[in-house]
Amino acid sequence: MNELAFTSNAVLPIILCIVVGYVLKILKLFPDNFWGALNKLCFRCFLPVLLFKNIYDIKDITSIGNYWQVIVFAAVAIIAIFCIGLLVVILTIKDDKQKGVVLQCIFRSNYAIIGLGLVELLSVSLPADVASTAKGVGALLSAISIPIFNILAVISLSVFVKGEDNKKISVKEILLKIIKNPLIIGVFTGVAVLALRMAIPVDSSSNPVFTLRYFTNYGTNDTFIYTAIKYLANATTPCALIALGGAFTFSAVAKLKWQIIIGTAFRTALVPTACLLVAYFLGFRNVEFPALIALFGTPVAVSSAPMASEMKNDSELAGQLVVWTSLISAFTLFAIILICSNVGIF
Repeated sequence: MNELAFTSNAVLPIILCIVVGYVLKILKLFPDNFWGALNKLCFRCFLPVLLFKNIYDIKDITSIGNYWQVIVFAAVAIIAIFCIGLLVVILTIKDDKQKGVVLQCIFRSNYAIIGLGLVELLSVSLPADVASTAKGVGALLSAISIPIFNILAVISLSVFVKGEDNKKISVKEILLKIIKNPLIIGVFTGVAVLALRMAIPVDSSSNPVFTLRYFTNYGTNDTFIYTAIKYLANATTPCALIALGGAFTFSAVAKLKWQIIIGTAFRTALVPTACLLVAYFLGFRNVEFPALIALFGTPVAVSSAPMASEMKNDSELAGQLVVWTSLISAFTLFAIILICSNVGIF
């Protein structure tokens, strides 16, 4: 029951924030164009800062080499899911503006927001030394998965839509969109600053003599620059969810039910089942499984909705997928964790 309580506590705040946005829309406290402007603010400011912070918060990037097998598996699995999802949406989704949205739902999880917390929970039941390693693997997978997720998200939301001249977007245009995308800029700025930190001299405790975040007293001695970054990053999720609630309509469920079923089934059931079975037969166990469950089993990323809106895809469908995958994942994650516990992984 602890697993069910945690997964409920992880996803229900997402639903409640969406409800707040929906109620605010019903009360007409803001003009109709407010929700689009809030989406734009999240996409162009808050989300890039959050991604920068997630990358920068990795304490020791050099440890990536110690767990190269699970990192390679995660990267290959995400790309494989993307390729399978690409075939699925081509065969099942007719509207070009919906294909990229469903594809994004299939391969992109909410690892940064829900996943890392889930890794912490699942590590509690492990021996202390194993738990510490499992948490480290979780942090390392965020450094790998976040850039891959965002690059593939830009591709998926670009490849099916048409440009201003009503022609399919070329490879060159897709590459330019990747380079110019605010989320990609946030990720690679974080990687660059993280790499730069490795060149800074360290003190007797092996901590950098200067950094935005002092790891000796984690979270208590942050510089004013990091504190400002943290404020902006913390605004991301509630603002994105409230904007999503402001754009949500129940009447869309009926007309989008087929797309919602496909996206939700893959994100919450088919993808985690397939990936975790392969991981198990490859020999990954309690050290790697908390991060892998979080990576493949969590609902679609909240950022997928504002990203779809900004890139001229079906933002209404993207919002519906965030809501429904969040609701269903509360139960599928519980089932996954229970099964893993029964087979002796935890």
